[in-house]
Amino acid sequence: MIRPTRPAVDRRDHPRHLIGEHLAAAARTWPDDLAVVEGPHRLTYEELDERVERVGRSLRALGVGRGDVVTVELPNWWETSVVIHAVLRIGGVPNPVVPIYRDREMSFIIAQARPRVVVVPHRFRQYDYVAMLQRIVGVDGDDGPVVLAVRPEGELPADVVDFGSLLVEDGQDSHGAEPGDVCAATDIALLLYTSGTTADPKGVLHDHSTLEHENRSIIELFSLDRGSGVFMGSPVTHITGFLYGVLLPPMLGVPVALLDIWDAARARELIDAEACRFTVGATPFLQGLTDEYSRDAGPCPLSAFACGGADVPPDLVRRSRAVLHAAVVRVYGSSEFPTVTCSSPDDDEHLAADTDGRPIGAAVECRIDRPDERGVGELVARGPELFLGYLDASLNDDAFTDDGWFRTGDLASIDHDGAVTIRGRSKDIIVRGGENISAKEVEDLLYTHPSIREVAIVAMPDPVMVERACAFVVTEPATTLQLDDIVAFLDGHRLARQKFPEHLVLVDELPKTPSGKVQKFILRDRLTRPASQE
Repeated sequence: MIRPTRPAVDRRDHPRHLIGEHLAAAARTWPDDLAVVEGPHRLTYEELDERVERVGRSLRALGVGRGDVVTVELPNWWETSVVIHAVLRIGGVPNPVVPIYRDREMSFIIAQARPRVVVVPHRFRQYDYVAMLQRIVGVDGDDGPVVLAVRPEGELPADVVDFGSLLVEDGQDSHGAEPGDVCAATDIALLLYTSGTTADPKGVLHDHSTLEHENRSIIELFSLDRGSGVFMGSPVTHITGFLYGVLLPPMLGVPVALLDIWDAARARELIDAEACRFTVGATPFLQGLTDEYSRDAGPCPLSAFACGGADVPPDLVRRSRAVLHAAVVRVYGSSEFPTVTCSSPDDDEHLAADTDGRPIGAAVECRIDRPDERGVGELVARGPELFLGYLDASLNDDAFTDDGWFRTGDLASIDHDGAVTIRGRSKDIIVRGGENISAKEVEDLLYTHPSIREVAIVAMPDPVMVERACAFVVTEPATTLQLDDIVAFLDGHRLARQKFPEHLVLVDELPKTPSGKVQKFILRDRLTRPASQE
């Protein structure tokens, strides 16, 4: 059973019920109301609840109980919502994984999280996830997790279970825990891996109360109600989609419209058709929708778009507010602390566009540690939605101050109105389209390439993805290297493709300090310097 890895904080003001209870309540109160729209699939709350009930019973039959992990690497399909809610209903721990992860990342996650069950699509975007799981867990069913395949195409391997079989009526009611195994709001309700400054992903732990408080604060800030249908283009196996695309809609009894592959034109069609009023997403989603709606004068149903996960250009916020006629605001957070700051829909354009907003809710606190003469230093924060520590407890010491504040690793300032503005990152990561990429992980792999003597991965500004990875490389003597060579090499190591460098610069040497540390700020400056100054 997974437990918090840090001492419990005072939770007297935290919600004490289970985050999954909202779905059953919505099914009782609004059984015929629309719950999920995905492609041709339209499920009412009663239909969604019935499928969750069936899958919950089946998961119990597969041995999943209180505190057991179920890893879910699925796209934005209705089955994803069903599995996550089913795991929560029986007291398990959902472990959502973004579909871009491949053998390397999944091998690490499965080895550390030790899930009872792993749920994957058979194939998605021309990639065979079942074949990947066969490579990772092999065929020794007695030792490894049970593998479930969603939407199978053709015959499955003998040791892989068709997800559809879990929807067969059988067994006892799955509501609540087994006798003598009572679940509590302080039980772990989410294990989510995030890539940061370390080569391996870090397992973030949340309980029911942290997730409940996070969503309650968003509902209050944006005044969400029964008319606030949700659009979700962000992966529901990412913290954004998990919170606001899976958990939040049943709290309001509203429908969520899911998009499995991002396409701005399809997103607009879905938002228009379902009259979606609220969404949260990274910069590329906001950019795409703004471009799409700017092509004609058709109105956008959205009333609010909270944009975060990557740097959000102030000019984009201003343009989006003018085009969408919605409350477009910047939001700052992470998997560890989902929303630290955000602007209110009532705030003026300057606050919404030029800052990352104020601490969300009265209970969230922010401060600047070791500020310089400009007031810029590391942002540390604490509040009721702060995570409970990493699954690997050895990571906690570096993540928290001695008095229990979370070290964000980001540089920021706080103005006289309490608004926080992120000024840069002390963590060595590239934020590509809202996803964190560890530079060290890619560097460590490339250092094993026979033609590479030294390499440094830095963020390269990009108008669409905000950042892409650029590799500065010193090659071995008498060798040649092209970007295609790097791509083929990393592909051979089965690294997620979004982590691949998308630009290559060959240099004679890397700038370093006297102690030998690469001065990456010089490399970043080179990428932003006008060509006339090169």
